[in-house]
Amino acid sequence: MANILICDDDQAIVEAIAIYLEQEGYQILKAYDGEQALRILKNDPVDLLIIDVMMPKLDGIRATLKIREENSLPIIILSAKSEDADKILGLNVGADDYVTKPFSPLELVARVKSQLRRYTRLGAAVNSENAHIYETGGLSVNDDLKEVRVDGEPVKLTPIEYNILLLLVKNQGRVFSINQIYESIWNEEAVAADNTVAVHIRHIREKIEINPREPRYLKVVWGLGYKVEKL
Repeated sequence: MANILICDDDQAIVEAIAIYLEQEGYQILKAYDGEQALRILKNDPVDLLIIDVMMPKLDGIRATLKIREENSLPIIILSAKSEDADKILGLNVGADDYVTKPFSPLELVARVKSQLRRYTRLGAAVNSENAHIYETGGLSVNDDLKEVRVDGEPVKLTPIEYNILLLLVKNQGRVFSINQIYESIWNEEAVAADNTVAVHIRHIREKIEINPREPRYLKVVWGLGYKVEKL
């Protein structure tokens, strides 16, 4: 079963989340500031991180930035703030999901399960003579190896980024609306999904495009949505 690290300076919240996740069979690690979380990640296997934004020593935003320098594990950010700007900031620094306090523990458990399913699929590399490889120009996505390459060079994507790119590259030339992308990837109804999808699209472009401002592969169709160009 997966190892989950919970990081929040409010110990009562850490304990409450731990109780619900332990009931689902997960192994729980606990941290109470960003620096402690980073130390645990260096020394222990962690499959998913739940981290609060506002913490002493090292807050959740800066901790996520440091983690993303070398780790693509799923990260769910917690915050008492509900403004879109804070949600976008969390996604901008590399978080996969965002939950606003106060939250339903059952909703958090469902989001944990969803992120772990994506992460498990992304990491389940298999060798196959009949690999599902999708290519356009110099962009190649091998869905059996869960590997993305641009002009032969490997590209490291988070699970959400990978799944969005896979959806589009499997359907080259087809335009997907923001709501279609959100509902396909998050498996839930799209409500005010514009900013969430746009942030992830920008991250993908920064990783696969030579010039993200003039993308060759991942293009916007104004007023309609996004597509991967068939080259």
